[in-house]
Amino acid sequence: MTDDAPHDHPPPGLLPAGLIDLLPPEAEREAALVETLMAAFGAHGYERVKPPLLEFEDSLLAGSGAAVAEQTFRLMDPVSQRMMGLRADTTPQVARIAATRLGLQARPLRLCYAGQVLRVRGTQIAPERQLPQVGVELIGSDAAAADAEVAVAAAEALARAGVAGATLDISLPTMAGTLLEAAGLTVPALEARGVRRKPAQDMVAALRLGIDRKDPVAVLTVAERAAPLAVDLADLLPRLLRAAGPAEAALAALAAMDLPTAARRIADNAAEVVAAIRARDPDLRMTLDPMEFRGFPYHTGVAFTVFGPGATGELGRGGRYLSLNEEPATGMSLYPDAVQRAAPPPAAPRRLFAPLGTAEATLAALRAQGYATVRALSAADAPRALRCSHILRDGSPVPVTQEEG
Repeated sequence: MTDDAPHDHPPPGLLPAGLIDLLPPEAEREAALVETLMAAFGAHGYERVKPPLLEFEDSLLAGSGAAVAEQTFRLMDPVSQRMMGLRADTTPQVARIAATRLGLQARPLRLCYAGQVLRVRGTQIAPERQLPQVGVELIGSDAAAADAEVAVAAAEALARAGVAGATLDISLPTMAGTLLEAAGLTVPALEARGVRRKPAQDMVAALRLGIDRKDPVAVLTVAERAAPLAVDLADLLPRLLRAAGPAEAALAALAAMDLPTAARRIADNAAEVVAAIRARDPDLRMTLDPMEFRGFPYHTGVAFTVFGPGATGELGRGGRYLSLNEEPATGMSLYPDAVQRAAPPPAAPRRLFAPLGTAEATLAALRAQGYATVRALSAADAPRALRCSHILRDGSPVPVTQEEG
């Protein structure tokens, strides 16, 4: 057998699916954007933490980390012989830091972070598996004002980044489950009424799917099989689904409904959060969907999704959850890659070509004026080939012409 047959080797620049190289000038733009967002969070009193990229699996996936277990890459630590995980979300790590290293610090804790996360799978809309994250976590307060604070801080950070007209979409991820429980449409309740476990599980799954798809007919068709119900879903469910829209109008619709006690508490808390946000940022555009429950399953109160103007899509997510040791917490994560698409393009960098022999003192003075200086290292170096916008001529920077290579 000869070695003449072609080998099936991938080209050296090929990366795994969902992973990319970020090249100039996008890499620099993303880094600058991250620092802009972090500066905005710092102005609200949030202090920066830097968790490691890898942790032992049992601590990384504890608490809210269990929600991203299926998205977590795992590997064996050759030193300790214990399983480790690459973080798929930074919030569980901040929760660990708050409960352990900062466990004795006064509450509420205000922490912020910036870093990369790695996920097993992307989505059809966003196939990237390595993503930058910037976020805030407010740990140790269950007040509606805490939820409002992280929402307003995120909106202000986006404004600093040049994103105007963002919309805060508020959802109540516990509302659907609370209504089904009040109506007796849970697996234990159905089993207590003589429904076998597998059919009960299938019924509950079909009910949640119908709610997720905003299909009241499908939900009520399944619910009829378990009639009579303790809650009149035929009346409530269509009204709840129709209530989605501008926040104040949705809250008014909820106020007019005869909700079960636990569901009323959820609606009243949402009203408190919206009022607290409105008091701090009267112009923020807000919508509310009381029956939306997608997202991380660890949310225990209001959840947030931030959308950019036009068709720029989702810029961040957050909401209320329980940190480690059952400590109340709320937070928001922004996605710099999406924010970068929604923000206006920055001014082109001023790169100054310095011909051979230029004095270093001259270049130092120009760098102080905001120029990035690119010194010629040989006579063959040309300003346009080195992506320079200006050239030093007679001691002064002037724009590079088409003829200057």
